[in-house]
Amino acid sequence: MKNALSPIESEFQTTDEAAAYERWFRAKVQKSLDDPRPNIPHDQVMAEMRQLLDDKRKDQDADRVAA
Repeated sequence: MKNALSPIESEFQTTDEAAAYERWFRAKVQKSLDDPRPNIPHDQVMAEMRQLLDDKRKDQDADRVAA
């Protein structure tokens, strides 16, 4: 295997895989930085996620009671 990496040092098997992931990751980050939409405050996102999770729990509880 060309340019093999140790699993202790890297999650990738080769330096080529590591470099490909690095390029992909940097492109994703740059795309996010270039996004013109306004940022959403952390507290707002967390409140929305808490509500979503609460709604899911209520749905699951209702399904258990109905069963």
